Amino acid sequence: MATTPTTSVATTTWKLDPAHSHAEFKVKHMMISNVRGSFSGLSGVLVEHATDATLSSIDASIDVSTITTGDEQRDGHLKGPEFFDIEKFPTMSFKSTKVQPNGDGGYSVTGDLTIHGQTRQQTFVVDGPSAPAKDPWGNTKIGLSATTKINRKDYGLNWNAALETGGILVGEDVTITLEVQFVKA
Repeated sequence: MATTPTTSVATTTWKLDPAHSHAEFKVKHMMISNVRGSFSGLSGVLVEHATDATLSSIDASIDVSTITTGDEQRDGHLKGPEFFDIEKFPTMSFKSTKVQPNGDGGYSVTGDLTIHGQTRQQTFVVDGPSAPAKDPWGNTKIGLSATTKINRKDYGLNWNAALETGGILVGEDVTITLEVQFVKA
């Protein structure tokens, strides 16, 4: 009886290092300037395929309660029911469905982005990952940056206020930037 040879696919699993990772966002305020904020509660796993990056995947989440904009009152409003409603929707998540080289040495990573209980397909432009490096404690790490732009209303984040002079208080387009490190599992 002939046996079929098995081939193992070489992958490397990387765990997101929350101490060295964060997510930032920016959105227009009063139609005149950008307000920036960040999240620090990131977690996730990157499975990197050794010979075909298009077979790699990422599954990540963010603890929405870690939001900070530098203004305690605004942070409380963002956590409340008019925006993120962290009691009902404590996390945001992203699960990749497609990874493609983008021609700039990075990747376009498309997947399911869930914010405020709404899931939409979204593509992040990824710079990296960097070459692996050892930290002073012997851990092997890689890093990457990722950026996308969303319309917050697509995710049910609809609150706004009209300005006396015309226009709106909070813009609809939100730029999201991730700066993350992963440690080899």
